[in-house]
Amino acid sequence: MKVILFDLDGTLLPMDQDEFVKAYFGLLAKKLSAFGYEPEKLIQSIWMGTKAMITNDGSKTNEEAFWDLFKNIYGEDVINDQDKFEDFYKNEFQMVKKVCGFDEKANRLIKYLKSQNYKLILATNPIFPAIATKSRIKWAGLDESDFDYVTTYENSSFCKPNLKYYMEILEKHNIDPSECLMVGNDVTEDMITKNLGMKVFLLTKDLINKNNEDINNYPNGDYDDLKQFIDSIKK
Repeated sequence: MKVILFDLDGTLLPMDQDEFVKAYFGLLAKKLSAFGYEPEKLIQSIWMGTKAMITNDGSKTNEEAFWDLFKNIYGEDVINDQDKFEDFYKNEFQMVKKVCGFDEKANRLIKYLKSQNYKLILATNPIFPAIATKSRIKWAGLDESDFDYVTTYENSSFCKPNLKYYMEILEKHNIDPSECLMVGNDVTEDMITKNLGMKVFLLTKDLINKNNEDINNYPNGDYDDLKQFIDSIKK
């Protein structure tokens, strides 16, 4: 095994997803209401933009899919407000850190794996711009440079749980899936990589299991269990 892919939200960055979304959307709606965006419509539009990225067929980047949808709702001129969204991520978005946790063991494990010369990829669902993803990496006590590659909405054309999202990563880096381990907390979005021939490990602290699958179908546990698992399959 040469490559380890990590999810971010709920994996390296502990969080309750509902609390995160509530805080994030609340702050964003408050920020942009000053520029004429009606909060309820804005939040609904962001969900629609997210759906456009999740259903992206690879013909454009997720960034393009999102803003194409926004232009359909608000008109072509909405593109001129991108700087207002970016300013939000630089400033108000940082307050969302308060609803996230911190796991020192996750931090130590990343440092350990780097020392063992694994290729580390942050395979976080690419529905955020890079500026927001970099912030969430820092909240986890890590740095973008800790990873060989980080997926964002600018550099990706698919989303989880579409297997093409993972295939795009593998193709970009010329990686064989049999050489990979995927680590995540979402049964549907992360463990699907098993279908590509990747090894998987399910972190259970902030478990998301929408379909109530039997999690014993996958190696699972906490960060201590994960380290033991990685060391046991080291080649």
